[in-house]
Amino acid sequence: MACLGRDLCAPCLAGRPGPLDLGQRRLGRAVQSERIPYSAILTDAEQSTTLLFVERPGRHLDYLVGAFSPEGLEGGYGDPHAPPSIVLPPFPGRAAQALTDRYLPAYEQAVHARQTAAIASVLGDIRSEYDTWQAMNAAGRYSDATPLSAAALGASTELFLDHAWRRFLTVVDHAPTLLDRCRPAHSPWPDDAAALSRLAGAVSDAEALLDEIVHGGAVPEQERRARAWPAIEIWLTDGEAFLRQARLSAPHRRPALPVTAAAHPLAAARPAYRSH
Repeated sequence: MACLGRDLCAPCLAGRPGPLDLGQRRLGRAVQSERIPYSAILTDAEQSTTLLFVERPGRHLDYLVGAFSPEGLEGGYGDPHAPPSIVLPPFPGRAAQALTDRYLPAYEQAVHARQTAAIASVLGDIRSEYDTWQAMNAAGRYSDATPLSAAALGASTELFLDHAWRRFLTVVDHAPTLLDRCRPAHSPWPDDAAALSRLAGAVSDAEALLDEIVHGGAVPEQERRARAWPAIEIWLTDGEAFLRQARLSAPHRRPALPVTAAAHPLAAARPAYRSH
């Protein structure tokens, strides 16, 4: 899907998380402040990859390309994992090779790193809240030593479980892809295979619960809490095994594509602004 013109580029960007490397100077500055004579949004639905392709401001034949943040990984501005946008030459074969050899591998590694970091952060938050809840439950008091009634304990338990479930949805979103890449037999920790199997089963159970909530009508809160917690607890127990395997299984560089086409430059795009 292509959009021509600086004004048309803004609606295309509306509602998207923003370029993954929006904080990177070249593409970020061009999108935010320059008059863009040509731009295009290129989507690979199978890989869930969306690229932003723009004519480089001030250069007649060069192009800039960057990627949008995948769904669920918003907040790409200034992300340390984000790959920098690259300048594409005005030759189709060379441009395709630059994308395949340089940008897309860096993008895939960045998404993998962001997904892993997001899951690590969520598990850390849930674990911290769980420790606080356990300490309060064991003491029978709030952190300020105020006695905790049975009703208050029940309410705090429900609040904790509700917060944990909402955070755990990040795991449900991103863990399946990462789990598919893990190869514990080829890692220094082959015994992690059993833990990964438990984790995959827990995610599957959580996905079934979420699907029932979204598509099957209302699930009573007590039932939802009772069904969600076992999956969350498995991830709190075995999450470290997942994280070390995920960090080890980041995508590698793709094999280089041979360039056989003659190096004919791309024609410069005509400006989208026309007089009427």
